[in-house]
Amino acid sequence: MARLPQRQRVAAYAVVLRDDRILLSRLDPRIARGELWTLPGGGLDHGEDPHQAVVREIHEETGLDARVSDAARIYSMHNPRAQHGEWPADYHALRIVFEGWVPVDAPEPRVVEVDGSTVESAWVPLADVHSGTVPVTDLVKEALRDHQPFQRQRLAAYALVRRPGPAGEQVLLVRISRLGAHAGSWTLPGGGVDHGEKPAVALSREVQEECGVPCVVGDLLGVHDVHFTGTAPTGRQEDFHGIHLVFAATVPEGAEPSAVEVDGTTDAVAWVPVADVGSGAIDALDVVRHALSL
Repeated sequence: MARLPQRQRVAAYAVVLRDDRILLSRLDPRIARGELWTLPGGGLDHGEDPHQAVVREIHEETGLDARVSDAARIYSMHNPRAQHGEWPADYHALRIVFEGWVPVDAPEPRVVEVDGSTVESAWVPLADVHSGTVPVTDLVKEALRDHQPFQRQRLAAYALVRRPGPAGEQVLLVRISRLGAHAGSWTLPGGGVDHGEKPAVALSREVQEECGVPCVVGDLLGVHDVHFTGTAPTGRQEDFHGIHLVFAATVPEGAEPSAVEVDGTTDAVAWVPVADVGSGAIDALDVVRHALSL
């Protein structure tokens, strides 16, 4: 038997997750011979960096501007008698699979390349992938099996600001915008501590940015932490561990804070009755209840 011609292809792909969905591309039926979905990505051009290649391919196949991780996994597939175009070949595919993410406010995916191998792109429920309701390539199954969300630990400082109100004590809270985790929930004003920044300085800066008022930071009341997996404001899926330093704080008497942050993770600021937090009348994060118990 004559030896088949050898063909080798190097391609770059990305696992792009958002909550319980994954970004996939549906292959042209002339390639897949039926409905088949795969990871967005494709072949590297000669001399092209894999990071640049996968970002380019994601845009061509989904219309979305993605970022990808520095690290990647490598998958090798060897089929000594593959159908390569019109002719059989000894085919070897080397697949470089990155973690990818797109902004949370990105538009719906759509194919922008002309006459490419992709005819559709969509956010597909992971449940449909795992159940087989949506047929996917072996690469999707392998990549999901090995995927681990990015681990991120964040130190943040928050302010417990109280004042008397007409119907009882009030607490200053901010509402999380659609760009943040737990969108629509209320939390304490505050945020991340930059590298080398004193926590009290960070807190004063964050209150000014979120509420438009200065604050005087007092004593450290306690430490709270939270651990969950979800979509970060960047759009990246994260295994997130937040460590929260809760400080007593005051704002000028008579101050009426308001949301001044533009395109940030805060979309509203309010003095909220403490009783409404305890009764569950508003959706407040656990750090608020923890702070009020200190």
